[in-house]
Order: sequence, then structure tokens, then C-alpha cells
Amino acid sequence: MNWQWFHRLSSPKWFYQISGKYLPWLWAITLILMSVGLYQGLYNSPVDYQQSSTVRIMYIHVPAAFASMMFYVIMAVAAAIGYIWRIKLAHMAAVSIAPIGAAMTMLALVTGSLWGKPIWNTWWVWDARLTSELILLFLYLGFISLHSAFDDREVGDRAAGVLAMVGVINVPIIHFSVDWWHTLHQGATISKFEKPSMDPAMLTALLLMICAVILFGICLMLYRMRNEILSREQTKSWVREVVGI
Repeated sequence: MNWQWFHRLSSPKWFYQISGKYLPWLWAITLILMSVGLYQGLYNSPVDYQQSSTVRIMYIHVPAAFASMMFYVIMAVAAAIGYIWRIKLAHMAAVSIAPIGAAMTMLALVTGSLWGKPIWNTWWVWDARLTSELILLFLYLGFISLHSAFDDREVGDRAAGVLAMVGVINVPIIHFSVDWWHTLHQGATISKFEKPSMDPAMLTALLLMICAVILFGICLMLYRMRNEILSREQTKSWVREVVGI
């Protein structure tokens, strides 16, 4: 098997160059999807017969919650690749994703509280899904803190990577918590394609916003990775050329 593509992908210089070419296109697609998704969700989708216009919080809350779990899995996989094969670009990816995932998790928790107040008549309950999502935030913050606790970046990469790999077990707990335990949080909706439990207009808006939020996070991740590459590879001649030194 030809592994040349794998080694090329692990090259900081190659990644910096190729990501710079694709970022403008990714931003354009993100803005289009988000604009169409917000219009569809806020103006063109029906209100819920029980929740009225409060249901529109869903178009931010659900994508943020979905992205928070997805980015943690990506972070854990990147940490595992870096830990096993000692690929420094993978560690850079994990470090770059962590603050973005933490922000998505915080957004999911805040919008969930705003949504829960009029529906459940309380800002917070120790619901299984809410609690496990809060644990996810602590895992992100723990990864960031543990990595920054070491002066040696390589040591920090490996220590924080272990935490990321161990913590990934929380992701399926978040996903299946409403099925495993009695919970106030509603069950699956968009995953029930064989019998959708949402209005088609609402489902379209939600899927558009999920894609937009994920692409938004990926764009931020690429920007952070590019900065991380410049910081870690600052002694390399190609970096000196890029920054004009």
C-alpha cells in the first residue's frame, strides 16, 4: 500500500499551504449555508404547536451540541494518531480543536438553559444528557489546562492526549443518555429518517445549520492549526519566508 499521501498529510509545510488555498472556499460555503439556514429557521419554518417561537432556539442549540461531540471525537482521534505514530501535526490538530469544542459545548449548555426555562420552568436540571454535556465541557477545559501546564510542548501533547482518548467514552453516553435513563430531554428526531418527527421545513433548516456550524468550527480549527504550525516551526526556513523574517 502506498502511504505517501499519509506522510504528505502529516507535513506541517504541506498542510499550511493546502489549507490556505481551501480556507476562502470553506468560508464562502459556511456563510452561504448559515445565511440560508438562519433564514429558513427564523422566518420560513413553522412554529411548534406547544413551544411556539421558542423552538427556534433549536437551530443554534442542536448544531452546537452536535458539533461539541463531533469535535471531541476528532480531537481524541487526532491525539491518538499523534500518540501512536508521533505525528506532531496530529497533536497540533488536537490542541487547535479543544478551545473550539469548549466554546461549542458552552453554547449548547447556555442555549439549552434558555430553551429549558420556558419549557421546563427551570434554567437547569441534573438531567442525564445535560450533566454528561457539562462533563464534556470539563473534559475540554481539562485538556486545555493539562496541555498548558507543561513547558515542554511534546510532554503536554502526550499528557493531554491521554485525557482526550480516555474522555471520548463520554460522547456515546451523551448520545444514548436519553435512551438509557429516564430523562426530561427529548429523544432522537433528525436521526429518525424512516419516520421523521419534525416538519420538513424545520428539518431542512436544522440540517443546514448543523452543516454550517460544523464548517464554521472547521474553518476556525484550520486558522488555529496554521498559527500553531507557525509557532512550533518558527525555526524552519519556510516559516521565516512566510512571516517575512
